[in-house]
Amino acid sequence: MSNDALKPRDSFISKGEVAPDFVLKAQNRADWKLSDALKNGDVVLCFYPMDFSPVCSTEMKCANDELAKWSAKGAQVVGISCDSFFVHEAWAQSLNLKQTLLADMHRQVCKAYGIYWPDLNISGRGTVIVGRDGKVKWSQKREIKDAFKAEELAAAIG
Repeated sequence: MSNDALKPRDSFISKGEVAPDFVLKAQNRADWKLSDALKNGDVVLCFYPMDFSPVCSTEMKCANDELAKWSAKGAQVVGISCDSFFVHEAWAQSLNLKQTLLADMHRQVCKAYGIYWPDLNISGRGTVIVGRDGKVKWSQKREIKDAFKAEELAAAIG
């Protein structure tokens, strides 16, 4: 598994841009590849700073609660942070999360999407919807304290 070809960027990825393909380990330690997931429909990438933190827990619990509705619209929702897959697994079990959580431990993916937070060496908070064609359909970068709004994300999913 290598994301060495990913190029860091200074600005957050925006609508219409080609989403960088990547492979990361999920909480079950399986490789998860964006281009493979896109074969089944749109993918919602939810970047967040840290497992077990208050806003991140609220946000991923909300995503979990809305998962069936968003899946019915043809979207797969995944969370991405720089925590390890071991931490993701423990956090998912503690909150009964069903969505895939991806471990960007080398920070290559958050940097390639322009959502790296260098002060803490972790991902910032933002959401990217990637269409089947591999292009960004919608993106939103938020302040660390601001979780996504479920109704806003549902509208963007379609």
